[in-house]
Amino acid sequence: MKLLPYITAEGMAVLNDELEAIWIRRRDVVKALSAAAAEGDRSENAEYIYRKKELRGLDRRIRYLQKRMPDLRVVAVPPDDETKIFFAAFVLLENEKHTRIEYRIVGSDERDHQKNNISIESPLAQALLGKEVNDAVLIHAPAGDTNYFIVAIRY
Repeated sequence: MKLLPYITAEGMAVLNDELEAIWIRRRDVVKALSAAAAEGDRSENAEYIYRKKELRGLDRRIRYLQKRMPDLRVVAVPPDDETKIFFAAFVLLENEKHTRIEYRIVGSDERDHQKNNISIESPLAQALLGKEVNDAVLIHAPAGDTNYFIVAIRY
């Protein structure tokens, strides 16, 4: 099943900020590259080689963002039925050891394990979609199967 490329409004703002910052950084790199090129022999000029490589990386990321962002569908409004788990939900889970953890289901462009943002395409998110509070969910993972109990859902 191919999912539409969803993103939260916060995620889209982060991508817009990143693109804007990259353009600013690119201007600085181009200036530094020009100055390094003016120093003469480019084959042994470490500054020139470094800046050229940095510029390629920035241009690659700019191309990716410019191609990807128009295809993203921003989800800024919570669903009509907030009792079920859908995209952008914060889900509080409890495992068999009574340890609680909260995840947010987000688009693949904004997943962040440090913030417990999981991609809608992940096995955990797929297992949670459509579930309600008090439902039990069995997650199959490489480390082993885990049972979770859905404690709370919020948007």
